[in-house]
This record gives sequence, structure tokens and C-alpha cells, in this order.
Amino acid sequence: MTEAAPSPIVDSHCHLDFPDFDGEHDAIIARAREAGVTRMVSICTKLRQEPVVRALAEAHEGIFYAFGIHPMSVATEAPVTVEQLVEIARHPKLVGIGETGLDYHYTAESAAQQQDSLRIHIEAARQTRLPLIIHSRDADDDMARILTEEYRAAPYSCVMHCFTSGAELARAALDLGFYLSMSGIAAFPRSTELREIFAATPLDRVLVETDSPYLAPPPYRGKRNEPAYVAKTAAVGAELYGLDYADFARLTSENFDRLFWKAAGARS
Repeated sequence: MTEAAPSPIVDSHCHLDFPDFDGEHDAIIARAREAGVTRMVSICTKLRQEPVVRALAEAHEGIFYAFGIHPMSVATEAPVTVEQLVEIARHPKLVGIGETGLDYHYTAESAAQQQDSLRIHIEAARQTRLPLIIHSRDADDDMARILTEEYRAAPYSCVMHCFTSGAELARAALDLGFYLSMSGIAAFPRSTELREIFAATPLDRVLVETDSPYLAPPPYRGKRNEPAYVAKTAAVGAELYGLDYADFARLTSENFDRLFWKAAGARS
């Protein structure tokens, strides 16, 4: 009997250009395909890396990319303008703006610069109609305030990538119509409170991701993460929602298509 092919699923956030993957892209992508990962979004976090990430997307079917300045880098990288973001977004495989956001855990001293950068990225998301990809760590109050202020000024779409913040920020994001993305952290045994937040999140607002090469889910925790392992996180998500894996994979892929409309249209 022929073994059934794995259910198709999307890794909505990975970093294929990071040195951890140097020289292994073909093998990593092949393992992802074997696990059912049909599409991936590789996130570029520095302007000088944009040509590299773009080339990876151009060279492989089903790989798309996003670009933004990571909040932890705003003090050391040249600031990006709305106009630059909009121009880069013209590429057919550029499907999101970011990641951007606020990180007060390691880089609180650049909070003001981070907030300015975040607002620039929000405006680019508005102008391009592409989803904003948010990184948030130890900045729940400012994040909820800025996202809400900006949305009330003019709407935009957004995903809270690798969501690990508190229930109040989750509610604020969901109230604005945004999405929460589940990473390998949600599969860690001690992440009970985080799983409770996702369990209370409408299923049509959930995405899954690896954030690879970081945050590998069990049984790979502590090792290099890669897109194939999104299936392990999705298995935990399916159990959380009381669904078969195939149904959870299908529904989160539909959510991805709705938010990342440009990737849904391209399919290549």
C-alpha cells in the first residue's frame, strides 16, 4: 500500500538566509516538501540581505519573502523609508512588510527609534495592502497602544508573529482583526498559559510558523529549527483545537491565503 502524502501546510515565517542554513538550502527545502510544507515565507530583516532573500524566493517554487528592519537592529542599521519599502514590495514574491515591532527585552534603550520604525512599516503596509509582520517582546502596552492608534487612523492587516505575549495584547490584536502565529514555543511543555491564549483564539485567526533556525519544537528542542518542523507545532495546534491534523493544516493554510493574499494569488 502506498503511504499517503502528508497534508499540505505553510511555514508562514522562517529565515532561510541565516548562516545556519548556508550551503544546505536544497536539502532543507526537500525535507520541508517531504513533511508537506508546500509554501514558506522567508523573512528578511536587514536591507543588505534583501537581494539574497529575494534570490532564494526567485529560485524556488513555493518560497516567498517579506522585508523589514528588525526592531533589535534599528539602532545599528540605516533607517528604511516608506518609499523604500513600497518599492521593494513591487516584487511579485514579496508578500509582507516586516518583521518590524518592539523588543524591550534586549534593546529597550532604542525604544523611541523602534516605535518610529514601526510606524514607518505600518504606513508601508497600508500603502501596499500587504500584511504587517510584528515582532513583540516585553513591550505589550506600547505595542497595543501603537497598533490601535494606527489602525484607528487608517486600517491595515497584520500578524503577530511567534506570539508569546500576554492575553491582553492577544485580545487587542484580535479586536483589530489581526492574526496570531503559533511557533514551536507553543509546543514546549511549560507553555500552558500560551496554549490557553491560543485555545481562546478563533481558529480563523491562527497561523503556524517555525521562525527557523530558532525555537525548534519538541522533539527537536535545543537543535536547529527548520521549515519541516512546522508540522510538529501544527500537530500540537490540532490537538489544542480538537481537530485532525489534516483539518488544522488546511484551515491554517486557508488563513494564510486570506492574509497573505499575494502569495495565494501567485502560488509559485
